[in-house]
Amino acid sequence: MRRQTSLLTIGLAFWVILGPGTSTVGGAAGPITIKLATLAPKGSSYERLLLEMGDKWRKASDGQVELTVFPGGTQGGEAETVQRMNLKVLQAGLLTVGGLGEIDGGVAALQEIPMLYRSLDEVEYVREKMRPELEKRLLARGYVPLFWGDSGWVRFFSRKAAARPDDFKSMKIFVTASGNTAEAEIMQALGYKPVTLSWTDVLIQLKTNGIDAVPVIPVLALTGQYFTVTKHMVEVNWAPIVGAAVITKSVWEAIPRATREVLMPIAIETGKKIQAEGRKENDGAVQAMRTLGLEVHPLTPQLDQEWRTFAEAVYPKVRGGMVPAEMFDKARQLVAEYRSSHPGTR
Repeated sequence: MRRQTSLLTIGLAFWVILGPGTSTVGGAAGPITIKLATLAPKGSSYERLLLEMGDKWRKASDGQVELTVFPGGTQGGEAETVQRMNLKVLQAGLLTVGGLGEIDGGVAALQEIPMLYRSLDEVEYVREKMRPELEKRLLARGYVPLFWGDSGWVRFFSRKAAARPDDFKSMKIFVTASGNTAEAEIMQALGYKPVTLSWTDVLIQLKTNGIDAVPVIPVLALTGQYFTVTKHMVEVNWAPIVGAAVITKSVWEAIPRATREVLMPIAIETGKKIQAEGRKENDGAVQAMRTLGLEVHPLTPQLDQEWRTFAEAVYPKVRGGMVPAEMFDKARQLVAEYRSSHPGTR
């Protein structure tokens, strides 16, 4: 399902973002300043590695490319980040599929088909196979992908113990507020009670009984303190969180070609590190929350199959709804292809 896994805060006003000292990209003399927004928490490995990338970019470009990172949703949610890139207020973003889908819906095949993927190796295989087409589609919309990656699995965190799909039908489940109602409609088709909210409201709604369950990656359940209310987590790999760092084409092409050829490998290497660290942080977050009282409900093979059957029942609505039909079919074909060449993964 479509997720914008983040801790959001109020975005800065335009006059603050465009305040004194900001260079005009591609116009004025001096370094090109690239403002990159991300919903990844401040102090996380995501922020640290992006800052390292900025430092390497500055050195590799002899100070002609400056990267400023805004973590923790300080520029708004992912939809707002894309809007600000379109308005040239921001020049880049580290986005999940939820945000990338605001640019082109084809990316939804990587994340929005619940229970399709059984391992992160499958996720990576499908992503790499689909990447040329996805990058072509993003480029046509005016965006250049710098790197791709994933951050592990969305898990269901709930106020009371729940392990089977039907256990959640009595609960009010958070879904992300956006202009697209498909996520809420699909949750309803599953028999769930979706409550559409901004991420800024999740914790307070949990504390005031406005919602009972949150599908989210563990690291954000930890940093967002959701686990202090949702004391239970079912170990179902509902969907991977996949994303990419993108930069506006106009800004990227304002950088001399020779410099871009040096910067891109640095970005790709950063993406690999972010993926490795992100996966590790999520595993660590589960262990940290366990020590603080989180109860983890493991999945037996029988329960896993029950979840898969439950999710697959809604595929006709996902196909052509949240995910373009041709991309939905391609993702399923590639998963089957991966499993046929990797015995024991079926």
